[in-house]
Amino acid sequence: MFEYDEECLDVFLEQQEQLLGRKEFTTREDADVFLSDCMACVCKDLDEVREYLEEAGMDAYGMSDEELLSQSELFALSKGRFLVVEG
Repeated sequence: MFEYDEECLDVFLEQQEQLLGRKEFTTREDADVFLSDCMACVCKDLDEVREYLEEAGMDAYGMSDEELLSQSELFALSKGRFLVVEG
């Protein structure tokens, strides 16, 4: 099972509508279960996000940073990290 820190859970709860189109989860526990079910990944930087998305079958190397950052699956965290959630 995956483990997500409080920041990951809080950012996802605050911004979940960008991925889901609605606010579905209200607790960290529910968010943790959803993120675990989706096998969401925490990446240390945009380069790691690109690698992760490439492995998942997306042509991320051809995207600019702005295009990558606009993806609904990507949630910016502190210290340059990102949460990638493939719903």
